[in-house]
Amino acid sequence: MTSPSRKAQNKVKTSSYDVAEHLRTPEEMAAYLDAWLDEAADDVSGIARALGDIARAKGMSQVAQETGLSRESLYRALSEGGNPSFATVLKVARALGLRLHAQPA
Repeated sequence: MTSPSRKAQNKVKTSSYDVAEHLRTPEEMAAYLDAWLDEAADDVSGIARALGDIARAKGMSQVAQETGLSRESLYRALSEGGNPSFATVLKVARALGLRLHAQPA
């Protein structure tokens, strides 16, 4: 039988992973969004969430101020299941210092 103190030592502690904590530079932010656009181009909700991750990394209050949208509406639009308008996507991208571009498929 294992003693209680031994059991406590064997417990694994986990914490939730937040990608926003790891997006530190504009290059990392652009690469993250680009990966979503390349790998999951049909996942509108995922791409919106990726923009939300980047916005949280930059600071949602700052992004809200730069876009003229409320923090609450940004959180809602850029969350899992969010469905932002294209105008919102363009405003957020501009506020994040990102440019969307097209290339042949």
